[in-house]
Amino acid sequence: QVQLVESGGGLVQAGGSLRLSCAASGSAFRLYAVYWYRQAPGKQRELVALITRGGSTDYASSVKGRFTISRDNAKNTVYLQMNSLKPEDTAVYYCNADGRSWQGGNHWGQGTQVTVSS
Repeated sequence: QVQLVESGGGLVQAGGSLRLSCAASGSAFRLYAVYWYRQAPGKQRELVALITRGGSTDYASSVKGRFTISRDNAKNTVYLQMNSLKPEDTAVYYCNADGRSWQGGNHWGQGTQVTVSS
């Protein structure tokens, strides 16, 4: 089983930066595609960024050019570097590791709060 722990959230002013981390247990983490989602109060959970096990990335249009997802398989960690933060980026950010294509299961972290003040 894979367990995910997010960290790095906090309170930041608009225009600032944060780096979120998603640390995973288990040696198979490198085989998972990893996604960052976020959910703001009263809104549906939305996909922010993804990174495949091969290292390909994609982003929601609302964060493209400001956020960067990366992975360090030696550390079993995926990062989300968030720059030029806006108040509308305020949300709980969740890490998801999806291995359903090879029976690795689908795993979620507990979330980390990001609050951007104007």
